[in-house]
Amino acid sequence: MTQHDSIVILDGGRRTPRVDILENNRGPGLFSRFSTTQLGGMAIKATLANTTIDPALIGHVVMGMAQHSHRDSIYAAQGMRWRSGLGNDVPALTVARICGSGAEALCVGSEMILAGVRHDRDRPFSVVGGAESMQYPFSLYGYRGKKVGQAVQKYGPVRAKDLGPEEYLQDMLLMSLYDPGAKMAMANTAEELGRRYGITRSEADAFGHRSHSLAKAARDAGWFDEETEPVSLVRDEAEPPIEVKHDTHILDDVSPAKMARLPAAFEVGGIVTAGNASAVVDGAAAMVIGKESDAAARGAKPLARVAGMGVAACDPRIMGWGPVPATRRALDQAGIKGSEVDIVELNEAFAPQALAVIRDFAELGIDPEKVNPMGGAIALGHPLGATGAILTLTCAYALRRTRQKYGVVTMCIGGGQGISVVLESLG
Repeated sequence: MTQHDSIVILDGGRRTPRVDILENNRGPGLFSRFSTTQLGGMAIKATLANTTIDPALIGHVVMGMAQHSHRDSIYAAQGMRWRSGLGNDVPALTVARICGSGAEALCVGSEMILAGVRHDRDRPFSVVGGAESMQYPFSLYGYRGKKVGQAVQKYGPVRAKDLGPEEYLQDMLLMSLYDPGAKMAMANTAEELGRRYGITRSEADAFGHRSHSLAKAARDAGWFDEETEPVSLVRDEAEPPIEVKHDTHILDDVSPAKMARLPAAFEVGGIVTAGNASAVVDGAAAMVIGKESDAAARGAKPLARVAGMGVAACDPRIMGWGPVPATRRALDQAGIKGSEVDIVELNEAFAPQALAVIRDFAELGIDPEKVNPMGGAIALGHPLGATGAILTLTCAYALRRTRQKYGVVTMCIGGGQGISVVLESLG
């Protein structure tokens, strides 16, 4: 891409806080009242309010989403579009590359603009991002094919007491985390990487402790504030609304001793625990992109240039390793070396997965201390389809704040893939 044709992310992108799916591991989470499309709509609306271009110049919406979690999820990006206030004449596309969907939306939106085939030249900017409500439903099996009057009525509820012995429910959150291609769950792929790289439980716990400590420091310093749009909600109608301003999973009192006391969660003798695996949270993020020349022509302030993209595949049994080949490709396209990278936002799906990737990043010249300097998903959470977009905003704003040049946003993807984006700061 020439500088004239390069894709830029405009200043003003916003995300919601990342909020635990359960509050205090007991009751429904604060965002359980919102569907994926509602969360995405909030992020787009906030982005449009903080980006200087006229919303009438938005020609397309591309949003990532991994899983259908609500009745309106089938409308996905279209639902997010109308909830944000954009007009009915703006088309919307949903993309799904599981954990990489938010980054994939940025890539697809960029490619649509650059290809020009479906690009709206009169409305040259696009909204891209991702959203995910992890409030995944239970799926009912064995209930279809009944005689009239015996099955669920259209739009009607199913009462558990009416279920027969051949009719059962499955938790789609848990079921979705099992990969039949790898014949193992996502956490077990991290355990496999841990074995292959000789990663110990103490190393995994230390990495989890690092994630929480750095995230707490970043939150307390206000480093997430410019990218985060607070969300007001009513928890109890008898009480006034509350404002959710920060990511909720960060532990204020984490310690190595507490981490060490947690039991292995997925394998006997394993090293993945609730303390060193990514938190399950709801969230969304959005940003406006366009050609650098179009931004300049309309006086829009660019935040970062998309300098390179890479997607790669790997053995699904070590799916967490995917960022390594994807980053090689993205760096190659950007024409830079790993030693030139100032900040890496690596999704911490699981501590042993992240540590394995960081070791191989060092072989590319990337300093391990430059990976997740503000913590990662262990402390902040991983709302699947939103994560790539959230990390893009975090990286872009951090580059501007620290006056550094190059950043990498990367994540592993269930099924054996990785996706990476190289950002060049323009702030």
